[in-house]
Amino acid sequence: MRSLFAALAAVVFVLPSAAESKVVLTGENTKITFVGTKPGGKHEGGFKKLTGAAVVDGDTVKKIEVVIETDSIYSDNEKLTAHLKAPDFFGVKDNPKAKFVSTKIEKADKGVTITGDLTINGKSKSISFPATVVAKDGSVKITSTFSIDKRDYGMTYGGGKIDDAVAITVSVDAK
Repeated sequence: MRSLFAALAAVVFVLPSAAESKVVLTGENTKITFVGTKPGGKHEGGFKKLTGAAVVDGDTVKKIEVVIETDSIYSDNEKLTAHLKAPDFFGVKDNPKAKFVSTKIEKADKGVTITGDLTINGKSKSISFPATVVAKDGSVKITSTFSIDKRDYGMTYGGGKIDDAVAITVSVDAK
């Protein structure tokens, strides 16, 4: 009997101290914005609607998944916003969702490096980017700025009129 209690006690001490939990991500607590540049100028925009979750274990974010409603795109120019919904950019009729799913989140010299699959226009590419991530008391804060190449996702408009690199900023403040 004594050995049974000893075995149970050993199992209890092996169990993790904090259980994984999910923090819900929405367009209210997660902002994804972009800056597209061209010779002599730039345009800013973002997405209003998204859903997702960050899986947290104690003070560590283990996984992030976000689904963006591409029709919720906006920019600083109404005519540009309409064009961004066209097939040579986001093609929102045929591609109503864009998605990011992390595959690895690891500590870096400053903050973390988040690696995952970004799918836009039905085209997926593994990307990695630096981020600052803080998980504490059931809340998650993430900030990051990085660039993607629009051509990797079938965005064909440009021809020297606009730059292929697009700066992305992600800001999460979720509880």
